[in-house]
Amino acid sequence: MKLNIVEYPDKRLRQKSKVVQKFDSMLHELLDAMYPIMINTNGIGLAAIQVAHPIQAFMLNIPVESGEQLDENLLEIINPIITNQDGETIYQEGCLSVPSFYEDIKRYEKLTINYQDRDARAKTIEADGLLSIVIQHEVDHLNGILFIDKLSYSRRKKFEKEYKRMLKEKKNLK
Repeated sequence: MKLNIVEYPDKRLRQKSKVVQKFDSMLHELLDAMYPIMINTNGIGLAAIQVAHPIQAFMLNIPVESGEQLDENLLEIINPIITNQDGETIYQEGCLSVPSFYEDIKRYEKLTINYQDRDARAKTIEADGLLSIVIQHEVDHLNGILFIDKLSYSRRKKFEKEYKRMLKEKKNLK
């Protein structure tokens, strides 16, 4: 399965993802194809909508202290429901769909999430720190929300200007 990351300002990123009904080989094939893309682009999370599949599925792999992402730390989260959120933290986020841009974003410090794995088994995670932040970032993707949507009006205007300039420079290099 050939997948490409959908980049801002592509309107597909604004779609609301549909609940996964079938936990079949097609879902497994999609998840299996998403993992190397996430790893090879230095991502720590990737939602299916970011590869043009508007379903409620994402994966994440938090790096260990050395920075390495171990295969056994991969989490595949399908049909997530955040059941509890607490505290507040600010973290500098980036996004594979908004390349080369990072911004401090306010998130909940801790959360509890119910979800299904690739085999439809019900699971629950209590997350804090970076895991909590990545889950919130990816759940936002499933709802058609990008981290840049959380910026203040003035910062968003500045981002739009910087991003247009960056795209123009990128185009001129080709």
